[in-house]
Amino acid sequence: MKDTDNTLQTLLDKSFDNFDLTQGSLIKANVLEIGKKWVTLDIGFKSDGLVSIEEFQDHKSELVVEVGDQVEVILDALDDGFGEIRLSREKARKQETWDRLQQSHEEGSYVEGKVVNKVKGGFTVFIDVVKAFLPGSLIDPKGGKDYPDLTGETLDFKVMKFDKKRSNVVLSRKAVLQEQNSEERDRLLEIIKEGEKIEGTIKNLTEYGAFVDLGGLDGLLHITDLSWKRVMHPKEVVNVGDKMEFMTLSFDPEKMRVSLGLKQLTADPWKDIESRYHVGQILQGEVALTTDYGCFIKLDEDIEGLVHITDLDWKNKNINPSSILNKGDKIDVKIMEIDLEERKVSLSKKHTTENPWKEFEDKHNTGDILEGLKIKSVTDFGVFVELEGGIDGLIHHSEINVGTKTIQDLYKEGEEVTVSISGMDSERERISLSLVS
Repeated sequence: MKDTDNTLQTLLDKSFDNFDLTQGSLIKANVLEIGKKWVTLDIGFKSDGLVSIEEFQDHKSELVVEVGDQVEVILDALDDGFGEIRLSREKARKQETWDRLQQSHEEGSYVEGKVVNKVKGGFTVFIDVVKAFLPGSLIDPKGGKDYPDLTGETLDFKVMKFDKKRSNVVLSRKAVLQEQNSEERDRLLEIIKEGEKIEGTIKNLTEYGAFVDLGGLDGLLHITDLSWKRVMHPKEVVNVGDKMEFMTLSFDPEKMRVSLGLKQLTADPWKDIESRYHVGQILQGEVALTTDYGCFIKLDEDIEGLVHITDLDWKNKNINPSSILNKGDKIDVKIMEIDLEERKVSLSKKHTTENPWKEFEDKHNTGDILEGLKIKSVTDFGVFVELEGGIDGLIHHSEINVGTKTIQDLYKEGEEVTVSISGMDSERERISLSLVS
């Protein structure tokens, strides 16, 4: 029995010999149990130690240990007056963090910290349990006083100043961004080549185009480079979130500006347009858009032509296109001009039918007398008379002897007159008339 007691005493004495009993010493401990408020640690002594669970939470309030982990703690006291061992994980973490900050300062590596609040001249940042200062001048590469509010954000920083004795740590977010931008710039310089394809994601749309995320750099896809056909708004072709290939049209490595194209990935339909279309050709097209000045007609998937308002109808010169045509209507049009340089096709709807002035001209001769014609309108410069075929002829005011009166005094709309044909010009759509008394 005595031998057993001697053995136990020997082991206990050895335990005390190996254990650093100095207050403030750093010792290793094993996590035995994690409760709601306390973490139980085995430090290899005759009794276990308890540490508040808050001391094992990071700046995100998340637990950073599990049962079985080995951690370092500071020995505050072997006996806190109640027979308990008092340990501090926070003090050990502080010492670990200071060591890490010193290493980062010397090596130039990054440290992660949480921005907790805004103070005069910058922000307070916690690197684990050590408080540091982020000056406003070291927040953004752009500099200036209008720096962003980083409160609540967890970010990487570089340690610019380190003084453990004075508990002074100065951080820089600007240095991190500059390094990352430099690395990103080098990477993009390798992958962005003019005339080559690049993959990207549509980031947002504007009236004049779309911005594309190329993986750290935005490229501009101008509305004119979306499609070979007319595009009124980018949303007709692409949507935010679309991931696709683009053609790099230009790249300025100094200003880091990229111009992209989508239509350039397909064949240019204008290169062989003359093999498909020619002036004088009559074909059916689809109304794509009506405007105040005319309507756009879709000839195929990539080519559209314009029917100007003056080419819609022979008789109605100022007709509103939307009053007679709707989007999607199929109509016959005649190709009047193909401008390869301007990439424009001029069309005519009225020229798919006979010119009524030409028909009138073919049936009559100068000097013919026309009886019982109705006055359509009376103006200061003459009287318009309705002719067969629904066209008008003009009796110019120089042909009318008004005396002391006005033309409006002598003639009224709807009255009948007898006239003779004094001139015909079907090209200019004009018929000149003279009164026959």
